Amino acid sequence: MKNRNSISTTILLVLGCFALSPAAQGALDPTDTAYGTGALSNEAGGSHNSAFGYYTLNSNTTGNNNTATGASALSGNTTASSNTATGVAALYSNTTGNNNTATGGFALLLNGGSDNTATGVLALVNNTTGSNNIALGVNAGQNLTTGDNNIDIGNDGAADETNTIRIGTQGTQTNAYIAGIYQTTVPRGLSVVVDSTGHFGTKGSSERLKQEIKPMDKASEAILALQPVTFHYKHELDPEGIPQFGLVAEQVEKVNPDLVARDADGKIYTVRYEAVNAMLLNEFLKEHRKVEEQGATIAELKKEIADLTATVREQAAQIQNISAQVELSNVAPRIVLNNP
Repeated sequence: MKNRNSISTTILLVLGCFALSPAAQGALDPTDTAYGTGALSNEAGGSHNSAFGYYTLNSNTTGNNNTATGASALSGNTTASSNTATGVAALYSNTTGNNNTATGGFALLLNGGSDNTATGVLALVNNTTGSNNIALGVNAGQNLTTGDNNIDIGNDGAADETNTIRIGTQGTQTNAYIAGIYQTTVPRGLSVVVDSTGHFGTKGSSERLKQEIKPMDKASEAILALQPVTFHYKHELDPEGIPQFGLVAEQVEKVNPDLVARDADGKIYTVRYEAVNAMLLNEFLKEHRKVEEQGATIAELKKEIADLTATVREQAAQIQNISAQVELSNVAPRIVLNNP
């Protein structure tokens, strides 16, 4: 509200200035062009400037290569250069910011930064010291004040954010289509996620991004209660009725609330499948360790059985040898007795 009050006051002051008496026209550089009451009226040493309209560039002193079209466009400019303002009061307060382009009434009205581009009525209207910003659309980037390197397309932006791209308005645009993605193979990259505010990003997995790290242990056992289903999306969402496979978020929430994601209204929306996959991996590794332990036990049992088998065979051989000796000892006397 403070920004809106400030801008309203400034706009009123600008409009009030239109009723002032024109200042005396100063001597213009031969490379300058001025049409309109008060246009380039205070210039002292600038060159290659073009002013078209009431009080355009009227405060300019040594600024060069500026173009102002529209009442009071670049009115406050003094020493800044290479600015282009098209529209009533476009770049009105700019004094020393360079390389700005404002197209639309009151675009970049309060600007003091450099290298900004604003296209649309009131685009970047509240920007004061921010630089390298781009705004496209009526009121685009109107909330931006001091941030740098932002791109706001059809979005109001935020006061002091930096290095941010905002396209469209949450709640207004409800679908997004971007060409050149589908069926385009990207051999190296990250999966992109989006939250309920439309914020795009990736989920980093580096240790430096995490805290309270501990083994998952039994926490993953919750997935054993999940019930995978087959389904079709409703006809208005998928007229082709392509068969789908997955989970029902409401059922998953009953098993573990941390496994679902909610929409902007707090309603259950989808399943955090990446978390389910991590839990599946943990359960797999637990079972794998059990199998390895069982394998080691089986190997040990096999060795014991082999040892027992060898012992039994050795004992059997000993028994067989003893039996043979006993049988031999029983036969020998009969041979002696029968000898004539």
